[in-house]
Order: sequence, then structure tokens, then C-alpha cells
Amino acid sequence: MGGPVPNSAVGPGIGAFLAFFALAVALYFLMRNMNARMRRMAYRERDRLAALEAAEAAKAEGGGGAGGSAPGARPSGAGPSAVVPQDGPDPAP
Repeated sequence: MGGPVPNSAVGPGIGAFLAFFALAVALYFLMRNMNARMRRMAYRERDRLAALEAAEAAKAEGGGGAGGSAPGARPSGAGPSAVVPQDGPDPAP
């Protein structure tokens, strides 16, 4: 009449634990990488703003075009490479 009694003590097992652990390790490394990128972006923005302020201060000290430069010309050293230091292009996601 009665068949086998179902065992209610069966749990997820070692496979589920290993899968969950692998996801936790992957999340740790992803968050660490994201924090490093966010920190690098903040440093670049700070450096860009400092270079912009220095260029504006140099332009204000120059006397408004009396230095022989053309109107709208960039101050020396204020090119794109001086404004934003580049470590290289970020890989595409």
C-alpha cells in the first residue's frame, strides 16, 4: 500500500553552496573593479578642473589678449592631453 516515505531532510547540497560561493567571489571582484574605476574617474575630474582653473587664471593674468595670442586661442599646455591624463582607452564592456 504505502510506497517509499519521502525524505524531508534533503537540502540544496554542496553544489548549491559552491555555486553561491562562486557568485559571491565574482561579485567581490566586480565591486572592487567598479570602485577602482569610479575612484580613477574622480581623480581625472579633479585634475581636469584644476587644469581648467589654472588655464583661466593664466588667461586672467595675461591681460586679455595683450600677450600676442589670437582671441580664443588655448594657453600653452592646455591641450586635451594636459587637461585629462589618459592611462589608455577603457575596454568596451
